[in-house]
Amino acid sequence: MHVYIENLSKHEGKEVTIKGWLYNKRSSGSIRFILVRDGTGIIQSVISKNESQEELFETADRITQESSLILTGVVKKDKRAPGGYEIIAKKLLMIQEAQEYPITPKEHSVEYLMPLRHLWLRSKQQNAIMRIRHELIKALRDFFDDRGFICADCPILTPAAVEGTTTLFEVNYYDLKAYLSQSGQLYNEATAAALGKVYCFGPTFRAEKSKTRRHLTEFWMLEPEVAYIDLDGIMELAEDMTVYAIERVLEKRKKELQTLERDLVKLEKIKKPFPRITYKEAVTIVQKKEKGFKEGDDFGAPHETIISENFDKPVLVHHYPASIKAFYMKRDTEDDTLSLSVDMIGPEGIGELIGGGQREDDYETLLTHIKKHKLTEDTYRWYLDLRKYGTFPHGGFGLGLERTVAWICGITHLRETIPFPRMLDRVYP
Repeated sequence: MHVYIENLSKHEGKEVTIKGWLYNKRSSGSIRFILVRDGTGIIQSVISKNESQEELFETADRITQESSLILTGVVKKDKRAPGGYEIIAKKLLMIQEAQEYPITPKEHSVEYLMPLRHLWLRSKQQNAIMRIRHELIKALRDFFDDRGFICADCPILTPAAVEGTTTLFEVNYYDLKAYLSQSGQLYNEATAAALGKVYCFGPTFRAEKSKTRRHLTEFWMLEPEVAYIDLDGIMELAEDMTVYAIERVLEKRKKELQTLERDLVKLEKIKKPFPRITYKEAVTIVQKKEKGFKEGDDFGAPHETIISENFDKPVLVHHYPASIKAFYMKRDTEDDTLSLSVDMIGPEGIGELIGGGQREDDYETLLTHIKKHKLTEDTYRWYLDLRKYGTFPHGGFGLGLERTVAWICGITHLRETIPFPRMLDRVYP
């Protein structure tokens, strides 16, 4: 009976078959211990040398790291074994003998491993990160689905910029000019007018010439948009979503977090309410350590780190200067120099996790902002239509999946948070 390793505890004392790959092996006199992985876990199998198992023993000696195999044996409980169970082998069939596997059990540098990303994913740590990523995605979808949001997917090929024209990837689209999407937000606004509460989730692209640990040129964003919501409602939604997601990962993926040696206490502290401070208050925090920072400037990675050092939870920084925000951001009616915007800055120096706010819903004001940013009016004609035909207050945010995965996993670089990272200097494998 074929059984996945993650379900072996249900089959104690029974004969099972595992289909997978050799993770590692060791010997002790007339006993061979082989570690087998199948994607769901790793199990130790014990093979003893005797006349009836001579062929099995020889196969165990010959089999190489990452060779594909089919193992049959009896499940036995053993506290000393990895995972608390082991298999007493009866049969071992090698499907293909792997030759000189390039990632040995010894330590390797990241520079060595990145070109081998297609193989590096097989390691314990990378397996754990991918499972946590999966759980986070499922938690985020469940959060919005359970609250009546509709997933309305947005196009990846678009005619216009969302987050500024300097980070666009241009592509040839027949005889037209098109770009890889920076965000699904503008289209979210159209579907919110049709469906009320929506979200999109997919890859986004930024042609940023940056080699920092916080940036990828291709990353995934979860973006909700809600009709008739204000800035306070946006912040509350972001807060509820974050708490829900963290609790879910702690509940379902504690084993993987432990594999990564993550400090669970720090994640267990992520409860409501989150601290909320204005941009001006955040500037005061930054200036205590960096005297040269000027009010009106945007926060970079070092400044976000300074802010995060003052909190053990994500902090919501709101009311940024309108001058440093996108053309679609609504202004504060009490102070036109400020925008109804918010960024969620994660703890432990991870940087901005969420960015969002209210959208400008007045036709003439939005048109003025489009012209001021020197954008082509015709390109945004459909977007302006949303203000002509039943305009309404609305808003939302975008959550960067990879940064959130990095924070939850306690890792420093985004390159390990996605199966195949795309960076300024990397498009292989």
